[in-house]
Parts: sequence; C-alpha cells; structure tokens
Amino acid sequence: MTRAFALGMLLNLAFVVIGVIAGFSAHSTALLADAAHNMGDVVGLGMAWGAMVLARRARTARRTYGLRRTTILAALANGGLVLFAIGGVVWAAIQRLTHTPAVDGGIVAIVAAIGVVLNVLAAMLFAKGRKGDMNIRAAFLHLVADAAVSAGVVVAGVVVWKTGWSWIDPATSLVVSAVILVGTWKLVREAMNLLLDAVPDHIDATDVEAFLGATQGVTGVHDLHIWSMSTTEIALTAHLIVPWDTCSPTLVADLCSRIEQRFKIGHVTLQLEPAEHAEHCEQGIRGAV
Repeated sequence: MTRAFALGMLLNLAFVVIGVIAGFSAHSTALLADAAHNMGDVVGLGMAWGAMVLARRARTARRTYGLRRTTILAALANGGLVLFAIGGVVWAAIQRLTHTPAVDGGIVAIVAAIGVVLNVLAAMLFAKGRKGDMNIRAAFLHLVADAAVSAGVVVAGVVVWKTGWSWIDPATSLVVSAVILVGTWKLVREAMNLLLDAVPDHIDATDVEAFLGATQGVTGVHDLHIWSMSTTEIALTAHLIVPWDTCSPTLVADLCSRIEQRFKIGHVTLQLEPAEHAEHCEQGIRGAV
C-alpha cells in the first residue's frame, strides 16, 4: 500500500498542477473544481498514508489501543478538506454564471481527458485493498468519482467548444460540486459514526445478538457493544448468561473464533455470568419493587 499511496499522490498532484494552470488560462471553473477535488485527494491520501503508518505502532501503557483511530481521524479530515475546497469553487461558479468570460472549451476537454486517465490509473492502485479498509475504500471511491467527474468536464468542454456557450462551464462546475458533495458527505458521516462508537454499517447488531443467543449453552445476552477501533479493526464486548454447571470450558474461545469468521470482528471480549446468579439478581429486584 505504501507504493500505491505514493504513486496515487504523484498522479493526483500532477493533474492539480495541470488543472489549475489550464483552468486559469481557459477561464474554466469546471477545471478548477476538478483540480480542487484532486488537491483534496492529494492531502487526503497523505493523511491516510500517515495514519496507516501510525496505526501500526505498538501500543503503550498510556495508549493501550495504540494509534489505530488516527485512520478514522484522517478519513474525517479528508472529507472536511474536500468540503472546504468545493465551497470556494461553488462561490466562484455562482459569480461567473452572471458574468461568464469566454471559455476555451478545447483546452477544458483535453485537460479533463488527461484527468480521466490519471484518476483511473490511480484508482487501480487501490482496487485490491478497498474491501477491508475504509481509508483505502475512501481513496478508491474518490479516485473513481474523480474520473467520472473529469469525464463530465470533457463533455462540457466539447459543448462549449462547439457552441460557444461559456455558461455551460460554471454550470458544470456546480454539478461537479454537487456530485462530490454527496459522496464526501457520506464519508464524513461514516467517519463521525466511527468516532462516536456506532456499530459499523456493514454489521447488524441484531444478527450478532441473535447469533450469540442461539449458541448452545447460552440462555441470555446483554450489554452487547460493537464499535470500530480503526478503519480496519472492530471490537465487541458482551455478557452471556450460561448454566454454570453445564458450561463448556471452551465456550468463549469457540465463540470468539466463530464471530471472527462470520462477522469479521477480531477483538472479542465475552463475560460469562452464571444463570443461577442472574435468576437471584432478578428475584432480588422484584422483591425490592
């Protein structure tokens, strides 16, 4: 992944430079919007790369989980930067809708086509690792979205070139910004949920609870918690009520292994409670009432 991050950043940075120069030369806010998004990807890839390195550091007595959550912070910061950049582009596009300078559609189309190629090449670098890591998935989706957006700018450039309708350019930049906004907002929302210890989107807590409750020897489940330790690691804790006299000594180890295989949850902590103790507690509560 180190090589993928480095090459991805270089490819995106190359397009940022080309896009900014061409955007100002051709008076194209569409190109500037595309370049702004790619600049966000350059910074985002750098933060994701750094977070991935930090997440591999060994835990300490103070930080017993290590620095795994820096990957979540990187994803959140990446989304925030993209939103900030798009805000500036939208403002410029709105102003140009009423006072649109002549736009060189040919330059817009050619440069945007270069962006399609570079983003597709960069996205291919992250295609294999996107399923197991939100950071990698975010990078892959951003690059694919960039390629699609650049393709739209190509079309806009051709239209401006053939018709001379310069207003198409700022209008396209607004559409581009809207597409980017939707995708980025989803990433920001997911990162916020992870920071707030919400259950990851791909895991159904009800299914996990049903799975634990259906395990032979388990008569009850409570205090079930599932959260993300990083963009790749998920933790689970739960209290299981079991008949103490018939409890298997390998119950916890077997369950941990099965949970990891079925739900891809690698950090599992299960606390066993004697069924007899739970019954006594329940009777005591009823008696007090």
